[in-house]
Amino acid sequence: MGGSRRTAGRRAAATVGCGGGTGRGHRPLVGVLALQGAFAEHASALAAVGAEPVLVRTASGLDGVDAVVLPGGESTTMSKLLDTSGLREPLSRALGGGMPAFGTCAGLILLARSVADGRPDQRSFGVLDVAVLRNGYGRQRESFEAAVAIDAVGEAPFPGVFIRAPRITSVGEAVTVLASVDGDPVLVCQGPLLAAAFHPELAGDLRLHHLFVHRVLERV
Repeated sequence: MGGSRRTAGRRAAATVGCGGGTGRGHRPLVGVLALQGAFAEHASALAAVGAEPVLVRTASGLDGVDAVVLPGGESTTMSKLLDTSGLREPLSRALGGGMPAFGTCAGLILLARSVADGRPDQRSFGVLDVAVLRNGYGRQRESFEAAVAIDAVGEAPFPGVFIRAPRITSVGEAVTVLASVDGDPVLVCQGPLLAAAFHPELAGDLRLHHLFVHRVLERV
């Protein structure tokens, strides 16, 4: 993976309707989609910030969860496994009903309204009003790291790990851009949804998971 060859452009982090809260002392139960990808890293990060992670591989795994994480991985493979596992419809209902969700890299693609350069049979949930270009930053050899400025998690830059990352090409009016790299949004939120084009679960920095858990606590 390449070194830090890009610097994040700072955007105003307006957090109306999608900001972090103070929490109420509750330990939220957070499902982590565990069909493929970096689900173990997400589970570890969630546990470290006070949530109770649950690995979700079947529809029954969604029972009782307060929120869900859609991890980085291979979006076309995940799309197929959502069908074969029977998870697609119950997860679609949960997201459509307002369940908080955090999608990273491939998880962003799964949440997006529109996906370009995907397989013809690839389907997203369409709950996040963004358009994305799959592998928009290039293939594996173009992977890179960037210091991402995110006002919502403090002054210190966040170590963004971009691996075959999707590029957000447009955002709807209801979407708040929390961070950008070279003018392109890389961290966005919309209501109960948070999504990153990079892999915070691989960064060794828990601030975005902490932000997500606080967002969940605002709603449970």
